[in-house]
Amino acid sequence: MDTNKSKKQSEAFDGLHEECGVFGMYDFDGKDVASTIYYGLFALQHRGQESCGIAVSDTNGPMGQVVSKDMGLVNEVFTPETLEKMKGDIGVGHVRYSTAGASTRENAQPLVLNYVKGTLALAHNGNLINANELRKDLEYTGAIFQTTIDTEVIAYHIARERLNSKTAEEAVKRAVKKLKGAFSLVVASPRKLIGARDPFGFKPLCIGKRDNAYILASETCALETIGAEFVRDVLPGEVVTISPEGGIQSDMSLAIAPEKQARCIFEYIYFARPDSHIDGVSVYGSRIKAGRFLAMDSPVDADLVVGVPESGNAAALGYAMESGIPYGTAFVKNSYVGRTFIKPKQSSRESSVRIKLNVLKEAVAGKRVIMIDDSIVRGTTSDRIVKMLRDAGATEVHVRISSPPFLWPCYFGTDIPEREQLIAYKHSVEEIRDIIGADSLGYLNIDRLEELSEGLPICKGCFNGKYPLEPPKEDIRGTYEK
Repeated sequence: MDTNKSKKQSEAFDGLHEECGVFGMYDFDGKDVASTIYYGLFALQHRGQESCGIAVSDTNGPMGQVVSKDMGLVNEVFTPETLEKMKGDIGVGHVRYSTAGASTRENAQPLVLNYVKGTLALAHNGNLINANELRKDLEYTGAIFQTTIDTEVIAYHIARERLNSKTAEEAVKRAVKKLKGAFSLVVASPRKLIGARDPFGFKPLCIGKRDNAYILASETCALETIGAEFVRDVLPGEVVTISPEGGIQSDMSLAIAPEKQARCIFEYIYFARPDSHIDGVSVYGSRIKAGRFLAMDSPVDADLVVGVPESGNAAALGYAMESGIPYGTAFVKNSYVGRTFIKPKQSSRESSVRIKLNVLKEAVAGKRVIMIDDSIVRGTTSDRIVKMLRDAGATEVHVRISSPPFLWPCYFGTDIPEREQLIAYKHSVEEIRDIIGADSLGYLNIDRLEELSEGLPICKGCFNGKYPLEPPKEDIRGTYEK
């Protein structure tokens, strides 16, 4: 088991984490793209706060990539001076939270390969379930790995396939056919920008355009941040190739039947920014719906509905709209608590939760409060937030969760831990209510999930143990037990 991941699982912040955000850009007019990629990554910072990186190259110059990456937030790693030196009209960027592979600078992306056909820069969002198997095949033929992430396995296979392929996109197509699991890829070859999305569509990927430049990004919010127009989503199972000669070219040879697709429902519940649209569905709209469904299915008499920022806010508004109970703000969030925050020792009086959130006493004192949050993983944060509301004078605290209970781990890029650490695996809803100190507790009904995605097929494996792919017995993170 990756000790880094085990350490994360015991940290005070009991929340979910997405693995990564990707962003690629090709300016057909030859303008530098590094600064725009920087702003795109800034808009995707919520998808990963551990490390980030940008790689660019000049399609009209000598083959080679200029790379800058390090541990930290986007505005910590990059300076105006750094970006000014990054000359190139094609490039990819990445923000990372590690679910597979340690949190080290070596594992920061994008990964850049220099090989006989030139260079490749690659950024990946997702998690492969056959990464170990693919890695071993390469190692037995002499491959030497510099990282512990499955992205390097993908990069090696693309480079290997390129030796026997006429084009870079053909190499990508051949390589991704070997991959099992979740992947949204952005690849910069010397003259082409290539995007690929796994057949199940686990992770989002979309195409944008600004003037004479094309963009690939994890979320539409990144396009709006840089003033680009949304063109369309990359479809599940699609490989797109973007070049001045061919524009956007599509290959759907990986595609499966639409009903077998399995988008990660947590993009709509938690991961994505509320101003994004994923596969045509508004994330904000999905969260409003979740709140409405909670009000319909788990009503309670109260004076105020509040959300735990940020992802709980829209669901709380939906609950208030449906129930007629006033919506209010109970929490002030410290926006400056990022990766560099030094977490207090257990012996310290400072609470990690209190440093991140504070309660507005005037808003909740003497009131019966409904508190909406997106999930309960281990329960270690929920009990503290409930206590904070009581300490601030709330007479009752009713907790509503805009997702069903977690009963199974995730193998496709969401940091949901093994079952032993999931509070809902060992406890009933009533027992969890008692543990977190709430007056009542209600979860979103699992049958409501498809309504959040407007009928698009989704993965519900972390709720019901039924995965679209057979889970691995082992991967980079260690051995699994069902």
